[in-house]
Amino acid sequence: MNREEIMEIIPHREDMLLLDDASLVGEEAVGHYHVKGDEFFLRGHFPGNPIVPGVILCEILAQSACVLMKDVMTDGKLPVYTGLNNVKFRSPVKPGDTIETRCHIRRAKHPFYFAEGTVSVDGRTCVSAEFSFAITGV
Repeated sequence: MNREEIMEIIPHREDMLLLDDASLVGEEAVGHYHVKGDEFFLRGHFPGNPIVPGVILCEILAQSACVLMKDVMTDGKLPVYTGLNNVKFRSPVKPGDTIETRCHIRRAKHPFYFAEGTVSVDGRTCVSAEFSFAITGV
């Protein structure tokens, strides 16, 4: 699915919509984002040596997980982080990189969902994490 289709599932908009595309591969969500270099989060992180902040990489991972819940992400629903566990930052992500996320739901007890996933660039794992979120009403 493209950005417009993703916006039908999640409420994020510019500048915080951080997926270019996403798809379902079996029970796994796969997402992509190309780091252009002019993003707001790179302006001060770090001057002369821009690196995508870890918190942004975790946000990209969570946004891709929302694709897995497209059936419960109906109008008026909002996905909110409830936890991040065992997060490992293994390699930096820089302008020009194309991020690939892969995540799956480990268990669910609506409205809570527990997932795990990775962020990688060219097959190199940059982040691995377990995370949870709740689908709430607005």
